[in-house]
Amino acid sequence: MSEFVQVSKAGELEDGVMRVIDVAGREILLARVGDRYYAVDNRCPHMGARLAEGSLQGTVVTCPRHGSQFDLNDGRVLRWLKGTGVTSALAKMFKPPKGLVTHRVKVEGDEVMVEIRN
Repeated sequence: MSEFVQVSKAGELEDGVMRVIDVAGREILLARVGDRYYAVDNRCPHMGARLAEGSLQGTVVTCPRHGSQFDLNDGRVLRWLKGTGVTSALAKMFKPPKGLVTHRVKVEGDEVMVEIRN
């Protein structure tokens, strides 16, 4: 079961900006890219860093802790950890890549709404 919750007004978030919102006790990253809004869980699945403290380039969010990158369109992993070599390979074995939890977003009038699954 799910419900849409109003989280922002359409003009409150500028293009290329991320913001943390609390929705039903969950920390959600809300981002605007162009005229589209994206919502994902704010914690990196690698070690729980707050993604909103990272960077946003287009629809790619980069984790501030280890440089993992995710596509906000579908949460898929673009890069799991920054770096190469034995250390990176071992880290991937112990903590395999995992995508972000995404949430549907819709705009009704001037309200930005995020779907939260219970």
